[in-house]
Amino acid sequence: MQSAGRPRNVNPRELGPARGFSHATVAGDTVWLGGQIGSDASGRIIEPGDLVRQYARAIGNVAIGLRAAGCIPEDTVKLTYYVTDVAVYRENLSAIGMAYREVFGRHYPAST
Repeated sequence: MQSAGRPRNVNPRELGPARGFSHATVAGDTVWLGGQIGSDASGRIIEPGDLVRQYARAIGNVAIGLRAAGCIPEDTVKLTYYVTDVAVYRENLSAIGMAYREVFGRHYPAST
């Protein structure tokens, strides 16, 4: 990370094309990530209708953005989730938790 100066935008190739935004911005010792979704490097949504696989890809994309900005998942202090079907989310909490731990291990930042 950089210690001072102008914010630096980070757009790793492994994430979909950043059109009109940046996947990550480094400002001082803080990294701000744009919303990540279950998409591949071409920007295509993977496995439409499969919440668990999309979540696994999205949380993996978060880690890609963090690493590209010079951080690791354990540096995360807050995650915010948006879901379109709360019932499906709740039905899949165990599998979602497993996908989360594959990327973040046992690091549990504040989450909404």
